[in-house]
Amino acid sequence: MSWNPALEPGCPDDVSVDAIETLIVPRSRDLGGFEVRRALPAPKRQMVGPFIFFDQAGPAELLTGQGIDVRPHPHIGLGTVTYLYRGDFHHRDSTGADQIISPGALNWMVAGRGVTHSERTSAAARSGPNGLFGIQTWLALPDAHEDVAPSFEHHGKETLPMIEDSGVSVRLILGSAYGQTAPATMLSETFYADVQLEPGSRLPMPDDHEDRGIYIVDGSISVAGQDFDAGRMMVFRPGDRITVAAGERGARLMILGGATFPGPRYIWWNFVASSQERIEAAKIEWRTANWGKGRFDLPADDRDEHIPLPN
Repeated sequence: MSWNPALEPGCPDDVSVDAIETLIVPRSRDLGGFEVRRALPAPKRQMVGPFIFFDQAGPAELLTGQGIDVRPHPHIGLGTVTYLYRGDFHHRDSTGADQIISPGALNWMVAGRGVTHSERTSAAARSGPNGLFGIQTWLALPDAHEDVAPSFEHHGKETLPMIEDSGVSVRLILGSAYGQTAPATMLSETFYADVQLEPGSRLPMPDDHEDRGIYIVDGSISVAGQDFDAGRMMVFRPGDRITVAAGERGARLMILGGATFPGPRYIWWNFVASSQERIEAAKIEWRTANWGKGRFDLPADDRDEHIPLPN
């Protein structure tokens, strides 16, 4: 989900190993019925390329009539990516977007100067037992694009490039890798992909991006002779040629990265910015709740409630 329940995002633990620049062990957070594991930001690694926030939501099992309800909330200075393995979300935002996202598809929302959105389990999913399992990420926007008009793109599963070879299946979600380019509009150099590996298969990491990381969703992999299980993120040194091998049960990974950002970003609640002043201005506008007369409005069909600014 793209709502950050912590004011200052809690950092996961980190462990250093010789072959990897940073090994991140996410901390778990119970949000009432489902678990979130946060890998970014981390103590020694705020970002991987433009990726500044990385959460695994679930897996969670929900009874008939139950679902996830993330009320309308604001963002500035970032793009959000929702990618699901199981379940669905009904996305509504202040650009007018109204979209159900299903497993394997992409919702890409650019907040720019300010956007409001909600994410809720669809009515169809609530009609029976349902589940939720997916990854929510935020990408910081470059200085030149922090104040762009907010926008939303949806790209169905069938439109995302697939790269398959020798027990390796890669669905490219964002950016460019392995000679392919995903359809979403990018504002900085990026790659982001869903990878499935059969037991013993090997994946070379893209070598044309400065920042590169792997998050292990399921199974295990070995890197430079060391084994790593699910729930770990590793970030590699720039320029090294890296190949990972799947363990005996295979593996599912998210690989991510891009160009190194020129400097750190400020992050508070759901706001990302190049300066604290930008965040303070956004806080004032959200607290004022002057919908439609400033940078923030509520989604057209989800205006009965919103998440207030935390104290």
